[in-house]
Amino acid sequence: MGQTSLEKIIALQRNAANIRNLCILAHVDHGKTTLADCLVASNGIISSRLAGKLRYLDSREDEQIRGITMKSSAISLHYRQGEYLLNLIDSPGHVDFSSEVSTAVRLCDGAIIVVDAVEGVCPQTQVVLRQAWLENIRPVLVINKIDRLIMELKLTSQEAYTHLQKILEQVNAVTGTLFSSKVLEERAEKQKEEEKDSETSSGEQVYNWSAGLDEADDSNLYFSPDQGNVVFASAIDGWGFSIQQFAHIYSQRMGIKEQVLLKTLWGDFYLNSKAKKIMKGAQAKGKKPLFVQFVLDNIWSLYDAVVNKRDKEKVEKVVASLGVKVMARDSRHSDPKVLLSAISSQWLPLSQAVLAMVCEKLPSPLDIAAERVEKLLSVGTRRFDSLPEQTQELKKAFLQCSSGEDTPVIVFVSKMFAVDTKALPQNRQRPLTQEEIAQRRELARQRHADRLAADLAAAESSKDLTHLGDGVYICSLTAKMESLTIKDSKPDEEQEQSETFIAFARIYSGMVRRGQKVFVLGPKYDPTQGLSMLPDGCSASDSVPEVPHLSCCSMESLYLLMGRELEELEEVPAGNVLGVRGLEDCVLKSATLSTSPACPPFIPLNFEATPIVRVAIEPKHPSEMPKLVRGMRLLNQADPCAEVLIQETGEHVLVTAGEVHLQRCLADLRDRFAKIEISASKPIIPFRETVVRPPKVDMVNEDLGKQQKVAIIHQVKEEASQSRSSDTLHVDSSGLVTLTTPNRLATVSIRAIPLPQEVTLLLESSSELIRSLEQVNLSLREGKGLDISIRTLEAIAELKAQLESLLQGRKWRNAVERIWAFGPRRYGPNILLNSVEGYQRPSVWQCLGRGGQAGAQAAVLRDFDNSVVSGFQLATLSGPMCEEPLMGVCFSVEGWDIQSSALSQNQDTMDGKACEQVESTAAEPSQARRRPETASADCYGPVSGQLIAAMKEACRQAFQAQPQRLMAAMYTCEIMATAEVLGRVYGVLGKREGRVLHEEMKEGTDMFIIKAVLPVAESFGFADEIRKRTSGLASPQLVFSHWEVISSDPYWVPTTEEEYLHFGEKADSANQALKYMNAVRRRKGLYVEEKIVEHAEKQRTLSKNK
Repeated sequence: MGQTSLEKIIALQRNAANIRNLCILAHVDHGKTTLADCLVASNGIISSRLAGKLRYLDSREDEQIRGITMKSSAISLHYRQGEYLLNLIDSPGHVDFSSEVSTAVRLCDGAIIVVDAVEGVCPQTQVVLRQAWLENIRPVLVINKIDRLIMELKLTSQEAYTHLQKILEQVNAVTGTLFSSKVLEERAEKQKEEEKDSETSSGEQVYNWSAGLDEADDSNLYFSPDQGNVVFASAIDGWGFSIQQFAHIYSQRMGIKEQVLLKTLWGDFYLNSKAKKIMKGAQAKGKKPLFVQFVLDNIWSLYDAVVNKRDKEKVEKVVASLGVKVMARDSRHSDPKVLLSAISSQWLPLSQAVLAMVCEKLPSPLDIAAERVEKLLSVGTRRFDSLPEQTQELKKAFLQCSSGEDTPVIVFVSKMFAVDTKALPQNRQRPLTQEEIAQRRELARQRHADRLAADLAAAESSKDLTHLGDGVYICSLTAKMESLTIKDSKPDEEQEQSETFIAFARIYSGMVRRGQKVFVLGPKYDPTQGLSMLPDGCSASDSVPEVPHLSCCSMESLYLLMGRELEELEEVPAGNVLGVRGLEDCVLKSATLSTSPACPPFIPLNFEATPIVRVAIEPKHPSEMPKLVRGMRLLNQADPCAEVLIQETGEHVLVTAGEVHLQRCLADLRDRFAKIEISASKPIIPFRETVVRPPKVDMVNEDLGKQQKVAIIHQVKEEASQSRSSDTLHVDSSGLVTLTTPNRLATVSIRAIPLPQEVTLLLESSSELIRSLEQVNLSLREGKGLDISIRTLEAIAELKAQLESLLQGRKWRNAVERIWAFGPRRYGPNILLNSVEGYQRPSVWQCLGRGGQAGAQAAVLRDFDNSVVSGFQLATLSGPMCEEPLMGVCFSVEGWDIQSSALSQNQDTMDGKACEQVESTAAEPSQARRRPETASADCYGPVSGQLIAAMKEACRQAFQAQPQRLMAAMYTCEIMATAEVLGRVYGVLGKREGRVLHEEMKEGTDMFIIKAVLPVAESFGFADEIRKRTSGLASPQLVFSHWEVISSDPYWVPTTEEEYLHFGEKADSANQALKYMNAVRRRKGLYVEEKIVEHAEKQRTLSKNK
């Protein structure tokens, strides 16, 4: 099949009804890129013989070496039956690169979900199904690797049918769960509205017990072969089919209506050969289902003849009956798979089945759902109805997807990717014409003649100038040196521009032209504010005034993405996926582009993987630091999930999603972006600090109630509290800490209480909601109004209700109303509680009441209220154990006294500053300098600063007065392994502090699925070790799951002889928490209590021993 020309693709781009934007999603190694190869081969871009071996869309070298996809890449294909244009995006399946899946899913309208016929639904399959669901895109299913059922599992066709049914059930169960959760949410919202209506209208209320699932239409939701949204395939052998193909074949052969066969080929139907009828109840009567008899038996017999028995006569019969042509070299090939592929790819071509299903079942850009448009446009706490009218009108432009002149352009950039500048179409070498070759030949001759003439002239002049001495020689030398330096400086400039950034984008509305100017809308851009600040009818090409989070840029070049190649375009209509050059200065990772300032930024992408693996990076040669900084900036832009930070210590830190992702980022930094030798530290593992209830047993599981132990522990505690108590600090035996500021003007009393685990989890999962609650409270304090969506208000009210239900008991009475702040960074999983008698401050939930005026409420705040909150934020950001953030701690402020002189003194300080500013303009500089010294008599500085420091110190002391524990980050680990390597997997898990949660055998296979949790600190090299120990038979998938308290006390010391033997200095067991804590302290340069000299016995020589 010939390759489609660029002109043809440009013509196809104009018909939006025949465009399909789709991505291929699956678990790692389920055959996405092999399937993509078969589809690419159908367009003649690669040879069909190389499909599956070439992995065309894996263009990076490390992707080819590892055999996994690491970045999503797009290609445009032409499907000739019906003249369709398919913009296909291949995405990674490895959990470390799930951010690339998010970028691909946002640009598509449909997805091909690939499932391995042996492994079935795996963890990443569930994740990609959820991502497709969240983005409102329609999926179709390809069950791949059916050849493994024949060749590896040796199943019969009947067993394979049962196995395939189970896989379909598993996939449908995942989709059903997502659907029912959505229906139940909608039902709950409806119920709330009904309750409000019933409160207003009196009368008998009849409770409706139905969940709403009965009425909901889920007919288009599930995958079923008779609906035409399932293809059975073996991509490596190049065949695939849908039921429609076989229904068409058998309707012609047997004279049965195609519609009847479509309904009966999949399901519990069999053919009654006597009555010549299709009847129901194959399973009950022990008959072969139609699918087995008509479809699978044929495929099984083909494999049996070609691969297993290698029966030449039978193969010839099969070839003749199927009417396919096999080349002589294929039939003589030593590998039977070559012959099999040659027969099956002609009989049941995979590309034909998949492309037909895609064009029929997946929506075009014109069919975009109104619900999806509203979801994309309603960013943050804003609801779609509350957006300006001009913004709401853009919804029509989305739904029409037209490319008219007056239609606003709306483009979404999902990621930026780096391309070698030499690979750009304008820099690519092209074949020369005959005229150009002749021209160059003539130029070369001319140059040669000039050089000869110049040499002759130089020889003559040197004869004339011999008597002038060395001066001329030096001049010629300097001239040569200058020309050399000019030549040397050129490559450096070229190196600067060796990588060009291309934006991976989709046009939702309007026609995009090369060189067109557009607005770049940042994630915090507010269209209401933008429209009020910009003049009416303003466009990006005009000189626009400064608007927050809005900038202008021009699209220098537009490209058609063709896998490894780029083709330059002049203009691209709506509904297409494209590459844009010239946005690197305006767009960091993703952005919304529009010609209309009324367009809001799209909602942020859903990233499933959270970046958690941190390493500090430095160049081998310190002089190359600027190159490293530049390289890290480029890497940050090129990778959607990687984060680059500069810590307070000055370290350059790279944060990645996992070990494989980290290796790829470091390789990119070394070879592409920085191009220097770098050294990376050991991974920086995050921990959290917390307090727990006083434990009942100690490290060796001995009851703490024993009299002797209690006495020793109390003695240790008393010594610690005595060492901590001073004239400004007092620690109570119950854990209440009272601290006075150095100037004796303010005193705070604080107690640390552990939060219940459910509350901590709730606060952690609601961090975005708490952040928006904080924004609302801030604007209310400043007296501004903020239009919040009803959904956000309901979510805040629900959070409050959940907290109230979880914080039950005497000590938590009325605690939710008394919440002062959350921390760290005002939205973390720690709480500051107001238990000060007689201090009624505005509640953090004031946006729910909205009864009183904001100004009246603001007046209730005591002076220095903010200083207390700031001190709490600092304390929770770095705890006393190893300067890591706190988690699950509630600090209750039980006393807070400020002397009246403190207020006047703080006022004096402020006045002093004001006076200084006034006088410095009029009086002499010396007088201005002398003024504040007399105004602020306090040598300790302003009271607010002291109160912050005192509050922080009091929180730390209160924390240390309770039993302290470290919390470790945990991965959930899913491992698929066969029975013979199960013991080795358990061995590796046990060695690395892992804990197996459950294991189950996968039905119909000899595979076990082991689910375990593993500390992130122990996970480095885990995947490699498992592969080595199991000879590659087991491979783990690590996903960040939760934070878990390490049960051992890092400050515990052995008190008895047995304990000393078990946990002493030279003992076998180490205190895990102490080991982690000391490692973090050592890395941060904090004091570590350890012996420098381990064994200091004097070494004696033999002569002394006599």
